[in-house]
Amino acid sequence: MSAPAAKTEGLFDCREAWVATLEALAAADDRIVVVVNDSVGSSKLNSFQKKFPDRTINVGIAEQCMVGVGAGLANGGRIPFVSAAGCFLTGRALEQVKADVVYAGFNVKLVGQSSGVAYGELGPTHHSIEDFAWLRTLVNLTVIAPADAWETAEAIKWAAAHEGPVYLRLSRMPVPNLEVANRVFRAGKAELLREGAEATIIACGTTVHRAVAAADLLLAEGIAARVLNMATINPQDEEAVLAAAAQTGAIVTVEEASVRGGLGGAVAELTSAHQPVPVERVGFPGFVPTGSVEWLFNEYGLSRDGIAAATRRAIQRSGR
Repeated sequence: MSAPAAKTEGLFDCREAWVATLEALAAADDRIVVVVNDSVGSSKLNSFQKKFPDRTINVGIAEQCMVGVGAGLANGGRIPFVSAAGCFLTGRALEQVKADVVYAGFNVKLVGQSSGVAYGELGPTHHSIEDFAWLRTLVNLTVIAPADAWETAEAIKWAAAHEGPVYLRLSRMPVPNLEVANRVFRAGKAELLREGAEATIIACGTTVHRAVAAADLLLAEGIAARVLNMATINPQDEEAVLAAAAQTGAIVTVEEASVRGGLGGAVAELTSAHQPVPVERVGFPGFVPTGSVEWLFNEYGLSRDGIAAATRRAIQRSGR
């Protein structure tokens, strides 16, 4: 497989891709509705509301109610996209997500906006870094964190067609599109972005292009690192993870989330049970302070150089 390159000219807000795709889907399917918590603007749904005013339900700042309304609409045959800031959707309304949507198996699409540390200066109350850990235990909930605008659009299309609950984790931080030949979105399957036999970097969401940049840096040093875009956090692509462990002997996970229970936790659980190898988890260790997005990423090793350093540590631990 030829090595694709990250696109560097131009950054894209994945929320633009989300709403453009949703509007196209809604025009073709009148079952699609939106439920929001007074977040029409931050969810980028202004144009959707203008085009489909009778299919936009704003419940105000009442997240538990919002999720319950979504469950009721799904029970009535609609396809609701329930959109709110990830920190409030998955924190304040976790019981409703668990009981009303996932346990009941309703066809609700939960959209966590401005996830991770995208709110930056608003601090720990607005950081959404625990959502992977909370939601990954709900086994029949598909959890997807797209890496770029193209993958966001494809994930929205897949979610609309999929029968069952889905959590889509979107960011407000602009990211470059990845250039990958013959690209196909497959929920539950990792996407190979770089070949490599000395270590594997597994990333998701806003960290994927940074993982690719780290692999390019390492390659210049003579270290060939495999890079996997693990957009689907739940269910995990166990085959790809175990193959990476067996073939490269060391793994680095990178996520804009807590390292406790998220992508890194899932990979560590799987490999420790079936293919033990060193796993370096790059992410946030717990509550993180107020600060700009770039400062937080650099401070906690989610930069190109930080990911490369973690990869070197993993290789050293592997003893290869």
